[in-house]
Amino acid sequence: KRSVSDCLVLVVVLVVVLVAAWSVLQAGGSVLDAVERGCARCEAEQCDGSVGYGGSPDESGETTLDAMIMNGNTMEVGAVADLRRIKNAIGVARAVLERTDHTLLVGESASVFAENMGFVAEDLTTNKSVNIFSQWLKGNCQPNYRKNVSPDPSTSCGPYRPRSTPTPRQQQQSERTRHANQRSHDTIGMVVLDGSGHIAAGTSTNGLTHKVPGRVGDSPIAGAGAYADSSAGGAAATGDGDVMMRFLPSYLAVELMRAGADPSAACEAAISRIKRHHSQFFGAIICANTTGHYGAACNKVSGFTQFHFMVSNPETDAPVLKSVDCL
Repeated sequence: KRSVSDCLVLVVVLVVVLVAAWSVLQAGGSVLDAVERGCARCEAEQCDGSVGYGGSPDESGETTLDAMIMNGNTMEVGAVADLRRIKNAIGVARAVLERTDHTLLVGESASVFAENMGFVAEDLTTNKSVNIFSQWLKGNCQPNYRKNVSPDPSTSCGPYRPRSTPTPRQQQQSERTRHANQRSHDTIGMVVLDGSGHIAAGTSTNGLTHKVPGRVGDSPIAGAGAYADSSAGGAAATGDGDVMMRFLPSYLAVELMRAGADPSAACEAAISRIKRHHSQFFGAIICANTTGHYGAACNKVSGFTQFHFMVSNPETDAPVLKSVDCL
């Protein structure tokens, strides 16, 4: 029989998150408890501004949250997207998993559900997010994620209307925006394995800064932002969600591990699949199999040549920062 000595926690971001999740396992909590506690800590700490309240205001200046949690034993998923007014997005995601037959709730209806479940409605705006939004407006709404619209989004704010054909300048702006914002968004991604072989995974994010209101990236999408199957392994991704979600990298990595690939090779294959179509995409993935072995991979672009992630297991005895060179 396996014990706590076989446990593993992989996290994309901060050490405080890893400590929070690891302490849950050491106290006998479940892998779902560990994922929720770790993500909730990141939401409360606001991590690097890419998770939780007060970060990544959209075009209207509002911060909205996405989160997902997956049970690798039952294959159940709970997720929320475009969540407003509720700080504890991962908690609401777990409520979707445990208190509904659904997988994903979105927008205002997700917020109403959360309030009905006892979550407190609060303003997600902070002085920092107001300042980010104000500076963006003063800069003629640059950068933004519009294309093929009028007025020219590379020089003007909206409101926008359709334009029949894009100008060369608009095409160049779209590419510049993607490069300029490689680190303006990120995600906490977690994979947790306990001593009984149970695996769970989860994500939380406030999305892409200056995104079009209503935009949802990969984080709350099962198989894209994260995936867990206790018979094969778990994975979690971070980066350019608009690109990465089209390839379901977390699902692909888990299926490759099921077929016998080691975690590093599975991560690399998932990144390479995307790279064949989008050579300059910004992204990374962490992977762990059922035996507690782990790996990671990332796509090499200007300014991003190495990916860092956190590991905690009995061998490390404490949170350890790991890194991989990008492909």
